[in-house]
Amino acid sequence: MKNIFKTISIIAILSVFVSSCANKVEETKKEEKPIETNSVELTENQFKVADVTLGKIEMKALSGAIKVNGMLDVPPQNLVSISAPMGGFVKSTELLQGMKVVKGQVIAVMQNAEYIQLQQDYVDNKSQLEYLEAEYKRQEELAKENVNSQKVLLQSKTQYQSMMAKVSGLKSKLSLLGINTSQIESGNFQNTITIYAPISGYVTQVNVNIGMYVNPTDVMFKIVDTEHLHAELTVFEKDVPKLKIGQKVRFTLANETTERIATVYLIGREIREDRTVRIHCHLDKEDIELLPGMYLKAYVEAGTQNVSALPDKAIVNFEGNSYIFVSVPSDEKGTHHFKLVQVTKGVSELGYTEVQLPKEINAESSIVINGAFDILAKMKNSEEEE
Repeated sequence: MKNIFKTISIIAILSVFVSSCANKVEETKKEEKPIETNSVELTENQFKVADVTLGKIEMKALSGAIKVNGMLDVPPQNLVSISAPMGGFVKSTELLQGMKVVKGQVIAVMQNAEYIQLQQDYVDNKSQLEYLEAEYKRQEELAKENVNSQKVLLQSKTQYQSMMAKVSGLKSKLSLLGINTSQIESGNFQNTITIYAPISGYVTQVNVNIGMYVNPTDVMFKIVDTEHLHAELTVFEKDVPKLKIGQKVRFTLANETTERIATVYLIGREIREDRTVRIHCHLDKEDIELLPGMYLKAYVEAGTQNVSALPDKAIVNFEGNSYIFVSVPSDEKGTHHFKLVQVTKGVSELGYTEVQLPKEINAESSIVINGAFDILAKMKNSEEEE
C-alpha cells in the first residue's frame, strides 16, 4: 500500500510540473511578435558601422547613349617639343619630369665652339660689307663721270649685294640662337646659348643630361600645357549618324567614379581602317590635375530620355531578384528600420542603373544608396538566428 501511495504522489507531482511548463510555453508564444521577413532593424551603432547613406531617386539620361572609349589629349599648340637651333653640348639644365615652368624661363644652356666661329664670320663679313658698300658708291660716282666701264660697276654692285645677303643670313642665324649682334660688333663674343620655355606648362620629357651633345633634330624636352585638355573619343561607323555637334558627353576616368561632362565640338570626316571616327570634345570644367593620355570611358547622349535611376551599389541581388532598402519611419529612438522592396532593373551606365519602382515608392522616399549589402547581410543573419 505504501508503494502504491508513493507512485500516485510522484505521478501527481509530474502532472503539475508538465502542466506548468506547458502554460509558460503558451505565454511565451503569446508574447512573441510576428516576424516580418522583408524588414530589418539596425541600432544606431550598426547604422554608423555600416556607413549607411540615404538618398533619393534621381533622374538620369541613361537610355539611348552611345558607349565609347577615348583618352584625354591637348591641342597641338599646347604640346611643345623643344630642340636646339644649332648643335652643341648641354652645359646646364635643372628640368625634371613633372616640373612646372613658365613661358620665358631658362630651361637649358648650351655650349659649342661653332657659336664663336659663327660670330667671327658675321664680324668679318660685316667689315667686308662696309668696304664693298663704299667701293660700290665710288664706282657709281666714277660711272657718272664716264671714268669706268659699266662692267666694273656691275661687278662692284654684285659683290656688294652678295655680301649684304650673306651678312643678313648670318644675322638671322645669330638671332635664332639668341645672340645679340650689337654686342658682337663691339667685340663681346659668347660661347653659350640659352634656351627658353616657349609656353607655360609641365615638363613631360627630359631627354638630355649635362655634357651630352645634342643635334638640331634631337628632342631635348617636351612641355605640355594642361589648361585646355580635351577628350578624343573613338566612335564606330554605325553610330556616326547619331552624332551632332553640341551633344553632351558623360565620362569617367580609369579607377575613378566621378562623372565629368564634355561637349562634342568637332566630328571627324574620315573613317579609319578600323571603321571608326574620331570626335573632339571640350571639357565643360577644366581641371589642371588631369594629364594627357588618361584613358576614359564615355557615353554620348544621343536622343536620351530621363529615367529613374539609383547608384549601382544601392541595388542588391537576393534569391535571383533585385531589391532596394527603403527607410521606414520609426517611433523607437536609436533604431533605424528598413523595408526590402523588389525593383526591376534597366540599363546601367557610369555607376547608375535604371529602376522601375512599385507604386508605394515615390520621389520623396529615402532609399539606402550606400551600405545596402551590409543591411542585407544583417537581415539574413537575423533570419538564420530565428
